[in-house]
Amino acid sequence: MEYQDELKARIQHVNAVLRDYMPKETGFQKTLLAAMNYSVDAGGKRMRPIMMECAYQMYGGKDAQAAPFMAAMEMIHTSSLIHDDLPALDNDDMRRGRKTTHKMYGEAMAILAGDALLNYAYETASRAFDTARDAQLVRAAKAFRILTEKSGIHGMLGGQSCDVECEGRALTERMVEFINLHKTAALIEASLMIGAVLAGAPEEEVRILESIGNKTGLAFQIRDDILDVTGSEMELGKPIGSDVRNKKTTFVSLFGIPAGKARIELLSSQALAEFDRLSVKHEFLRMLLEELATRRR
Repeated sequence: MEYQDELKARIQHVNAVLRDYMPKETGFQKTLLAAMNYSVDAGGKRMRPIMMECAYQMYGGKDAQAAPFMAAMEMIHTSSLIHDDLPALDNDDMRRGRKTTHKMYGEAMAILAGDALLNYAYETASRAFDTARDAQLVRAAKAFRILTEKSGIHGMLGGQSCDVECEGRALTERMVEFINLHKTAALIEASLMIGAVLAGAPEEEVRILESIGNKTGLAFQIRDDILDVTGSEMELGKPIGSDVRNKKTTFVSLFGIPAGKARIELLSSQALAEFDRLSVKHEFLRMLLEELATRRR
């Protein structure tokens, strides 16, 4: 199967998994549930759950053990986007080609929807314990810890807090890298690690995957910063120039676009070299990691 055809099929599969786990819009809290579903249904690359499933399959995983974690990962990512778009943070009106959640449901409901998705993500991931047996229970517990740690104060939320606090300030390269590693790379690291852990991959290979996710995440964020300057709103499905508007220091604002492209190339080549050291292969996952560094959206 060609890369684009397989990517499309995997996105459709992730969407089907999400439909299985997202809540039905009933009860007195149905507006909250509708806001959650609206945000997740907006689409996107679904790259994190795709990476997770690829890593799971790469180490021999064949059942649906990874499905609750795949859904949970996309919920966590979406919750961060809802909050990022709020007037108190980036104040964006469009996301993925449609109105942001707070523009559709109001700020208060958007805050609650982001909170609810984060909480519901952990509830969803915990469903993996329902079908786990023996060694699978240990793996599911380890995967759950990775999920919570990489999305919490030592991961995504820690990075977001620094991003907000440092807005409008001149930052060093070290601080920008800290924000990028935690806000962006942490969930990519977690996706690769969780898939491998659930399939019983050796610990040393899980650590290599964490390093691959680290470098891929940094490259992904720098590429995002470049697209915020050079991309189009039609391609990206969201307003461009938000970094300048919000006075954010990025790798690109510090060193320029040519240096950004060079850093992406270096990080991507390092990540792929580490990927080739793994004891198992997955052609599509390797192509996905490579494509993320050259994407247009």
